[in-house]
Amino acid sequence: MFLIFAVGFLAIGAKAQGNVTGEPVPVVIWHGMGDCCCNPLSMGSVKNLIEEQVPNVYVHSLQLGGSIAKDIEHGFFSNTNELVYMACIKIQKDPKLAQGYNAIGFSQGGQFLRAVAERCPNPPMKNLVSIGGQHQGVFGAPFCIGDNILCNAMRKMIDLGAYTSFVQKRVVQAQYWHDPNAEEEYKKRSIFLADINNENNNNPRYKKNLLKLKNLMLVKFNQDHMVVPKESSWFGFYKPGDIDTVQNMNETDLYLQDRIGLRKLNESGRLHFLAVDGDHLQIKRQILIDEVIKKFLM
Repeated sequence: MFLIFAVGFLAIGAKAQGNVTGEPVPVVIWHGMGDCCCNPLSMGSVKNLIEEQVPNVYVHSLQLGGSIAKDIEHGFFSNTNELVYMACIKIQKDPKLAQGYNAIGFSQGGQFLRAVAERCPNPPMKNLVSIGGQHQGVFGAPFCIGDNILCNAMRKMIDLGAYTSFVQKRVVQAQYWHDPNAEEEYKKRSIFLADINNENNNNPRYKKNLLKLKNLMLVKFNQDHMVVPKESSWFGFYKPGDIDTVQNMNETDLYLQDRIGLRKLNESGRLHFLAVDGDHLQIKRQILIDEVIKKFLM
């Protein structure tokens, strides 16, 4: 969804550091569902803001596809594993990112960039900021604002069966659909989220690579109607088999078993949580400057 400069949030964090060359660390952006790399009212505005606040910084806003239209379409219909691979190749081929970069993902772009950190450690991702991500998935299809043909089609496909092979390979949102009443089916059939969360086949490389981050900052929106449950932005989720109970991150098996390194990141002071009073991706410009850019992107 589009970023809206509206209401602010509180943050705790550690300041990012520049490259050994003295130049500021470059920044990679990944947009959310229904958005694109360069919309002047959303990601284009964020890119400009970072460039204004960090002199001489290089910002790469990811476009996946040969056009803006394709970039938007891929936010609904694609194989997310292929999108992550495409992003890795783009990052690896960009000489300005060769010494490492900071990353900021909006909505589903948050977990997509986490997948990049886990699967593609070179060049190194230094700080990762996830704003309104769905790190434990969603149980409830995102709302469609207005008469959005792509979004409406996505919801109909999920209704047909989120875990069917046909839908899993084609509908992005189905690939982080997490049904707490069907945990085993989710673990077996989810081709993306269950994989990057090490819930089907444990891949120690994912944990090793995520632990290379200097900081992981997670932003949750307190009135979020797009991320259900909203605690997913902080790695919380419904208790298995009980949609009336939401577990905090430190109550989940993902954390307790430290499948991807969250516990170690937290205990080493590198995992940060930010709460926002507002709906999905609503944030004041000045708060973005003071609490995100100055603390994690400079």
